[in-house]
Amino acid sequence: MVQWNNPCKNIVPSFLRKETKGKGKPTHSGTKGKIMAFVVEPAFIQAPEHRPKPTITEAAGGIPLIDLSPLLHYPIPVDGGAAPPAVSAMVAEVEAACREWGFFQVINHGVPSELLDNIMAAAKGFFALPMEEKRQVKRDKAKLLGYDDTEHTKNVRDWKEVFDFIFQDPAGFAEPGTDEYYAFKNQWPKYPPSFKEACETYATAANELAFKLLELIALTLGLPAKRLNGFFKDQSSFMRLNYYPPCPSPHLALGLNRHKDAGVLTILAQDDVEGLDVKRRSDGEWIRVKPIPNSYVINVGDIVQVWSNDKYESAEHRVCVNSEKARCSVPFFFNPAHYVTVQPLEELIDEKNSPAKYNAYNWGEFFKTRKNSNFKKPGGENIQIYHFKKAE
Repeated sequence: MVQWNNPCKNIVPSFLRKETKGKGKPTHSGTKGKIMAFVVEPAFIQAPEHRPKPTITEAAGGIPLIDLSPLLHYPIPVDGGAAPPAVSAMVAEVEAACREWGFFQVINHGVPSELLDNIMAAAKGFFALPMEEKRQVKRDKAKLLGYDDTEHTKNVRDWKEVFDFIFQDPAGFAEPGTDEYYAFKNQWPKYPPSFKEACETYATAANELAFKLLELIALTLGLPAKRLNGFFKDQSSFMRLNYYPPCPSPHLALGLNRHKDAGVLTILAQDDVEGLDVKRRSDGEWIRVKPIPNSYVINVGDIVQVWSNDKYESAEHRVCVNSEKARCSVPFFFNPAHYVTVQPLEELIDEKNSPAKYNAYNWGEFFKTRKNSNFKKPGGENIQIYHFKKAE
């Protein structure tokens, strides 16, 4: 057990337990009272090799920063015509960022700043509610969306609270070959009153940005801009509000353990509190992503890795916590329809020189397996795309 005399008396995460230990200073009556401490449960403690280092590694210039302002002035070429020089240069930047990092940040993206301000305020208002209020919209096996504070990543509990909602409500999919149906329906809390509107309005804008980025990535692969759009006719995208409370032992726990995103793209908004780390491909070092006002952190997910036949790689990342400040972030997970079959794109495959490196898999089945692990820890590692990698 790790103990902490909490300096943030008004912020007590649901997963801290109060415990009295030892003797304190004499009270006015001359007797010694107990010291009240908070105990971090062992479920949060990372194995020594996965704990964050005491010093933060910062790359010169950080992950690539890409200015999307050309998209505000020029349309993305969709008919195979030549792109304006500013757009071509931007596509080259996206290609390099996807190849070298799998991560980049964007500015001048076209999403109104007030929409981000509104959803951040809604998130902070919701997570500040009493626990009994938040648990009115707690998710479970029957209600797959809503609030939770018990998530595990790599079978270690994360130091965070979350709220999930889908972009298109309601949604769901049938289990292939069975009568079983998985339904996704949003649960909206009563408070804050503006919560639902702020979430839905922001999600619409984030979805528009996601399609622009998708088209840029298609161009980087030498494909027509709208080549990938059809996979999103009945998209399974969802959004998450993350809250990472101050942690008594930030050197032992993580807000979110190391992982790769399973979908196509993630568009992450973060507040001004640092915490996001990306594993640098060149040397395996964890690099801190500095928050930039009115920017988004973009990363390609496992599906892009498969589509591109390993031209691009989904990057491992994690979230560190601190003992003084809470952190909020809002990721938009851009995912295709549940019935989509994920496999290397045929235009990028050459059986002689560049054969397919992955067997095909159904996205709905993959996604369902990941979601089910929220309620029952897998005995080993959760499903990963390397399970579909062909033997070389």
